[in-house]
Amino acid sequence: MTVRNLDVLMRPASLGVIGPNRFGDKAKSILFDRIAASGFPGDKIACAVDGEIPDGFLRSDTIDGLAAAPELAVLLAGSETPARDLEALADKGTKAVILMATGFDAWDHDTRSKMVKTASACGIRVVGPGSLGVISPHAKLDVSLSAHSAAPGDLALVSRSGAVVNAMLAWGAAHHVGFSGVVSLGQKTDISVGDMLDWFANDYRTRAILLHLESISNPGLFMSAARAAARSKPVIVLRSGAYGHRREEFLTESARLATPDAAYDAAFQRAGLLRVRDLDEMFDAAETVSRFKPGFGRRLAIVGNGHSLANVASDRLQARGGQMAKPSAESREKLTQFLRPAAANANPFVLDNDAPPEHFSHTIAALMADKQTDGVLVVIAPNAFISTAETVTAIAETAKKTRRASMKKKPVTVVLADEDPALRQLLEEAGVPCYRTPSEAVRGFMHLVRYAEGQKLLMRTPPSLPAGFTPAAVRARTVIERCLIAGRNWLDPTSVRILLSAYGIPVMESIVVTDGAEAEIAAHRLATGTRRFAIKIASPDIPFHSDVDGVWLDLPSPAAVADATEKMLERMATEHPDKRIDGVVVQPMLDARHAHELVGGITDDPVFGPLIVLGGVVSEGVIDLAVDLPPLDLNLARLLLQRADISHVLAGSRHSAAIDPEAIAHLLVRLSQIAIDFPEIRDLDLDPIVIESGRIVVLDARVAIGPVDRSRHKLGHPRLTIRPYPQEWERNITLKDGRPVFLRPIRPEDEVLYDDFFAEVSDEDMRLRFFAPIKEFTHAFLARLTQIDYARAMAFIALDGNTGQLLGVVRLHADADHDTGEYAVLIRSPLKGLGLGWVLMKQIIEYARADGIKVINGEVLHENGGMLAICEALGFSVRTSEDDRSIAKVTLEVTPDEDASPVPQLEKVG
Repeated sequence: MTVRNLDVLMRPASLGVIGPNRFGDKAKSILFDRIAASGFPGDKIACAVDGEIPDGFLRSDTIDGLAAAPELAVLLAGSETPARDLEALADKGTKAVILMATGFDAWDHDTRSKMVKTASACGIRVVGPGSLGVISPHAKLDVSLSAHSAAPGDLALVSRSGAVVNAMLAWGAAHHVGFSGVVSLGQKTDISVGDMLDWFANDYRTRAILLHLESISNPGLFMSAARAAARSKPVIVLRSGAYGHRREEFLTESARLATPDAAYDAAFQRAGLLRVRDLDEMFDAAETVSRFKPGFGRRLAIVGNGHSLANVASDRLQARGGQMAKPSAESREKLTQFLRPAAANANPFVLDNDAPPEHFSHTIAALMADKQTDGVLVVIAPNAFISTAETVTAIAETAKKTRRASMKKKPVTVVLADEDPALRQLLEEAGVPCYRTPSEAVRGFMHLVRYAEGQKLLMRTPPSLPAGFTPAAVRARTVIERCLIAGRNWLDPTSVRILLSAYGIPVMESIVVTDGAEAEIAAHRLATGTRRFAIKIASPDIPFHSDVDGVWLDLPSPAAVADATEKMLERMATEHPDKRIDGVVVQPMLDARHAHELVGGITDDPVFGPLIVLGGVVSEGVIDLAVDLPPLDLNLARLLLQRADISHVLAGSRHSAAIDPEAIAHLLVRLSQIAIDFPEIRDLDLDPIVIESGRIVVLDARVAIGPVDRSRHKLGHPRLTIRPYPQEWERNITLKDGRPVFLRPIRPEDEVLYDDFFAEVSDEDMRLRFFAPIKEFTHAFLARLTQIDYARAMAFIALDGNTGQLLGVVRLHADADHDTGEYAVLIRSPLKGLGLGWVLMKQIIEYARADGIKVINGEVLHENGGMLAICEALGFSVRTSEDDRSIAKVTLEVTPDEDASPVPQLEKVG
């Protein structure tokens, strides 16, 4: 994933249309008309395109005949010659290519693979094949075959589907919405959704990013780019095909419950993306969330001059999960004089039909100032007794004044049935979103709520091990490895109990037996405190016991257990001779007449890897499902509980005690830790989890396992979409002057340390690091430094052990294949000579070695003698760049050390 040459794609200096044209004269005419109408100011070239060509285009019969190739080329040819054309264009200087299509255009795998290899070798970026084109209105560029062009604006649109691009452009044209850029990706052979997210995240003309997709081919890279983009601006995603591509066969209940779309939902939430369900909602969401900084809650105050419309808004708010604000008694007292005489002084706050504009103003101002209110919705019911224009003017002025007077810019939104565009424009200029119906307005407010909650999720980077929790991981790994060596795909029941017990998950005591005599002995051993027993068939080939009548309950005595065991084993041998039978599991029966049941576990999603699953059980059905991606900390686990909405379980009943939600949250965190620690686990079912008399116990558990592919990442779980904070790389060192230093991986909250840090980095050192003077450090710039994806990058910061000040930082960014990484290092200028730079470089080299990176590269100005001396002492080779003689390219071949600890300890400096 890279933004290399994407500037050329979106803002080229020259443009070429390259034939032969396989689409016919109509498509050619549309394309050239679009280019002409856009007013593209650079050189334009038509090469090997038959027929009439508009004025202003230089012509050539062949690519070889071009004096200089265009920076951006549009290929109209088919799949016969793309690799050859790319090579020829690259030799002439082309940097980006669009493989155009009028509609769906699927190239075979071998052709696409050859083209991608050629493009990578030549340094050319490719959109398509099957792309409808690219529009960059601010660059006066339109190379598309879309039904509509795009006016200049501040919304970026990225879509795989040409049909969706056409629909969105039509919607934008009808609603006078402009775009900063539109990219139709087609088959995404090279330039991906993640690449464009990276580019638009840094584009100052883009206020929000609209994203359409159906599937994700590289979830790790997508999540990395999505999280980075969402930290700087709203990213709103529409996914089509949500009910397609479902798995037909399931080995566990967790896998059955966790649908593919539920996995996408969880990923979008953790990436800070706002998901919508249709095109109208997408644009409405963009208009709402891009106006306000996230940080609001769900408490909305509703003001209206009519009961019915205000109540409609109230109903929709609570149906969508919002909350009716409850202002303080002091605020309500202020409002009394403005409300209807017969109206209750409560939310919704209803004014008279003929309420003057100032009554709206005073009511809004009082509610905006109240700490128990997160936003205000004003529902205007036009009638013959008020001036809608005067009321709207008063609301707009009040909204502007209250925002200027408050540090927390709460949203004010308006429902206005009046179609007068001048009134809507007035609200628009005041930063007040305007809707036609209460339902639309409430949906807009909840977009703000969900966006704010997504931003909170985005900032969380749980540690690799929760504080205060030390599982017996070695013991658990031993039983997993033993089963893998034995060629098993499922842990046997005894191994399952050892695994769960090692992570503090309570499991009902059980014993595996192979005949009736053993079963009777086992029942006697388990008889303490119970008079009834259950038996279950133990087989790696039978995923669901109920499918084969493999669970027998309420056995009254050890003798009955023995008899039932013999019968079950005999029946299995007769009816299922092809199934491997390990024996029968004997358990004491739990008196669960007043208990509640949950289903939980881990399942391996084909796209996003491990998912944590939780569902509430009612009668024979499972409802209120929620899934999330590991890693989870307690806060994330609590949010997962809220989404599962198992309040009916937690509240208890007449016959059962209420359950502390923290107990379930801790269970989820322990499941998350199992998912992180053991990539060998494919599925883990806890079904059911019984909650009875204030305690939690797992009655039945199954664990599917498989070997792990570590061909790329050597550290951690290779299938985790979100890498946990690598706490194991923290350590303490001492500098030459005796100063204690805490060295650790960077975290998002470290952004606040950088202003003070940069204040003590000289302009000269800044130039040596960034190769140019840096005048300001924006939030977006600092976010890129501090909010990294540990799967593709690492940064270690050195903190003063006494003051907590940031002293220095080193970072390593790996390439897409995770073979090569590029480093950069910077320390406070007064600390030179104390060994900090040496320590940071040693740390990043050891990390690269542990993570399987083979080569570390860097660029250093020749005048930076201190950095070059450190590099040479550490074994880097140094050579002068062929492109710029002032730059030295430094390279270190990272030799693997099979015997070294993956988390080395650094020596004291000096």
